[in-house]
Amino acid sequence: MPRFSIVVPVYRVQGYLRECLDSVVAQEYGDFEVIAVDDRSPDDCGAILDTYASADPRVRPVHLERNVGLGRARNAGLEHAVGDYVLFLDGDDTLTPGALAAMAARLDATADPDLLVFDYTRTYWDDSRRPNSVAHLLAEQGPDVFRLTDRPGLLDLLQVVWNKAYRRAFLTQHGFTFTTGYYEDVPWTYAALITAERIAVADRVCVEYRQRRQGGNILATTSRKHFDVFAQYDHLFTHLDTHPELDPWRNRLFEKMVDHYLTIYTKPDRLPERDKAEFFHEAARHYRTRRPNGYRRPGGGRGHRYALLERDLHPAMRALHEAVRGTRAARRRASNAARVAKRAAMSAHYQAELRRPLDHNLAVFSSYWSRGVTGNPAAIAERLAQLAPHIRHIWLTRPDCAHRIPSGTEHVMVGSHAYWSAMARAKYFVNDVNFADSVVKRAGQIHLQTHHGTPLKTMGLDQRRYPASTHMDFETLLKRCDRWDYGISSNTHSTAVWERAYPSAHTTLETGYPRNDALARAGATEVDRARSELGLTEGVTALLYMPTHREYEGTFVPRLDLTHLAETLGPDTVLLVRGHYFYDSAPQSGQLWSEGRIKDVSAHPQVETLYLAADALITDYSSAMFDYAVLDRPIVIYADDWETYRAVRGTYFDLLHEPPGPVARTQDDLEHLLTEGIWNSPESTSLRAQFRHRFCQFDDGHAAERVVRRVFLDDTTPVPVTPLNQRPVAPAPTRRQCGKTKPDEVPGLEAEGQR
Repeated sequence: MPRFSIVVPVYRVQGYLRECLDSVVAQEYGDFEVIAVDDRSPDDCGAILDTYASADPRVRPVHLERNVGLGRARNAGLEHAVGDYVLFLDGDDTLTPGALAAMAARLDATADPDLLVFDYTRTYWDDSRRPNSVAHLLAEQGPDVFRLTDRPGLLDLLQVVWNKAYRRAFLTQHGFTFTTGYYEDVPWTYAALITAERIAVADRVCVEYRQRRQGGNILATTSRKHFDVFAQYDHLFTHLDTHPELDPWRNRLFEKMVDHYLTIYTKPDRLPERDKAEFFHEAARHYRTRRPNGYRRPGGGRGHRYALLERDLHPAMRALHEAVRGTRAARRRASNAARVAKRAAMSAHYQAELRRPLDHNLAVFSSYWSRGVTGNPAAIAERLAQLAPHIRHIWLTRPDCAHRIPSGTEHVMVGSHAYWSAMARAKYFVNDVNFADSVVKRAGQIHLQTHHGTPLKTMGLDQRRYPASTHMDFETLLKRCDRWDYGISSNTHSTAVWERAYPSAHTTLETGYPRNDALARAGATEVDRARSELGLTEGVTALLYMPTHREYEGTFVPRLDLTHLAETLGPDTVLLVRGHYFYDSAPQSGQLWSEGRIKDVSAHPQVETLYLAADALITDYSSAMFDYAVLDRPIVIYADDWETYRAVRGTYFDLLHEPPGPVARTQDDLEHLLTEGIWNSPESTSLRAQFRHRFCQFDDGHAAERVVRRVFLDDTTPVPVTPLNQRPVAPAPTRRQCGKTKPDEVPGLEAEGQR
């Protein structure tokens, strides 16, 4: 029997669940079990739980057959609990280091009380923290064990279930279970506190209560579900009615109830405006029904509100609330004066265009800060023209990049009158970065974020902890993200990252990356065309070298001695060198550059052409590896500065232990594995198969179609994803191997090139 049973209800928290579980399994105090209840979560939560369970027998997943809500999910966990004490931890919160050891020590010191109440802190997306404002109530002074009558101030703590350890026998004795609906913590918490005969406190922060920027707190949403609070207090007062010995608490709990009702009524964006009067009338009925005999209202403004509620005077309460809100609004208007002034400076042309109707058949596209017609947006635009030709699309371009726009492609210059007209009136916006901060999103406009690729390096809010991102304005970043309606993902890894790194109300579409359709649907004809375009003759092995950007490097300096590498590989090998788009072209000098044995392809407009032409990819930490894996061709990782990169930028997994192919730490290592066949060995094939299974989930050649149907045609009919083992793969360009090995000596060749 473990000391602690930790019940973790799980629903739509895939971006935070690993951090939650890690905070538990990493505790130095190990006498616990985790009962993680998958409340039929529609994301990857269930699979995450199974992964942890397979690695740690203390984690016991419970998969519910249908979604039952938070209260019943906790009940399901309780049914499986066998520990001395029960803890509750929400799937997006975490235990602090040493929390369980501190709880165990305090329980031992207080001879196993019914309840142990401990402290928490709020943590925010910007890494700020806010301590519990009434933490002084948990001071370990006076008797170690007491009843609530000795310290009634504990009722003023945040009434949640997860700031307490409950003796399981106490819960069983009194039959405590959770109710359904919003505010399910109310009857449980109040009833437990007033019923417990032995309570102890721990003056220690044990839980980090995550304040998610959006979507994390259902109680902060506008909904009629807030009417559930009435049933919750009915449960609480029924408990009082059936336990006469608890009647001394009736007055105090009545005021807690009234204050709670008034808070819900006055909080902005809790109740739909049309439902506020009904809520007030129901609260007034509860007031009169639950008012204790001989009860006297408090004095002051609070008592005035009590009187209005008691007499069911909604017009008067509304007028009072509006007066208070008007004062607050005046303060907000003063603080917003600077922002209003900036908006007033927007061009008169844009303001006029914003007043015109939306053009429902107009879409604006941009890629890589309006540098060209590339990537996911380009693939979506191409498919849009086929499936919805009635929707006209315009590309944005910077003036210095206008020469990159293909002939016949409609485009506008960023900052021009035509640009502001399009931004004001288009219904659809597609980008792989963000549009300018000055762009106003109108009602009815739809923004689609396509992203650059699958993330190895940290993105969004996850960058905050790394020195490479100290210059970033995360507040502004999130305001841009708030404009997104949709984002797309190529695998469940990305889905979880986007949910946490960009916490906004957008919907993630697991479609695959549209730009990879060209790779997934390619055949021999496309491969030959790509080779011909790059001047690669038959029998030549082409290796594509694509290093990523490093924040600590201002220019593109290849980390390899390219001349020495080309000389080592011989005249039948061509190095295609592509620098990151943040940099200028690669520095070129020497005979091998002039002979074409090393080619700078940094300026090539379509990276997909380079992928199709290359026999293998050499990269470090670039997301190119995830796209190139669609072709099922060899990938070699050159990670000479892995420790530095990981410390400065941060990564989501250890690439050296989960690579898509062989890893080289030095140039000598790289040349050895290229000349000795290791790059295309059965071991390389096995590593790539595992990598593809994890990261090529949805890239089956139909990603652009899924996006167009869902976003532009509002067609929710799913386009099934072709299983990975049933997808055809474009033939490899050659049957040769680098260096001296003959074609018929290449290990694993048949599996690589002829499927």
